[in-house]
Amino acid sequence: MKIHELKPASGSRKKPKRVGRGVGSGHGKTSCRGHKGQKSRSGGGKGAGFEGGQMPLQRRLPKRGFKNLFSKEYVILNVSDIDRLGLDTVSPEVLLERGVIKSLKDGLKILGDGELKRAVTVKANAFSNSAIKKIESAGGTAEVI
Repeated sequence: MKIHELKPASGSRKKPKRVGRGVGSGHGKTSCRGHKGQKSRSGGGKGAGFEGGQMPLQRRLPKRGFKNLFSKEYVILNVSDIDRLGLDTVSPEVLLERGVIKSLKDGLKILGDGELKRAVTVKANAFSNSAIKKIESAGGTAEVI
């Protein structure tokens, strides 16, 4: 079998219903929409979440809190994780390559949990104060990207 000989299974592909193409087609005049009413009009029909006039769920539930549109969601990594990697320079690209982090969201933030036993150059979008102290006390440098 060659690629140009491939065909879909019989009955698996249907022609689309072509409406509004004359009376003889069987789908002409009202184009299968019936006569009058909301659903026969263009743009007619109920919106998503419409519950037949009942108060919709999104309006029944209480609204609480505040969502900051400008907040940054960082991928976090602790100093102990950096120590375990055994690298001389740590950057978001290296971490993605090695599979330590899966995605970068809004950037990488280093937190100060754990100990660092050797000098490492760390490049990240943000650092906690304790992380900077621990990296620099071990003889390394913390570079903000």
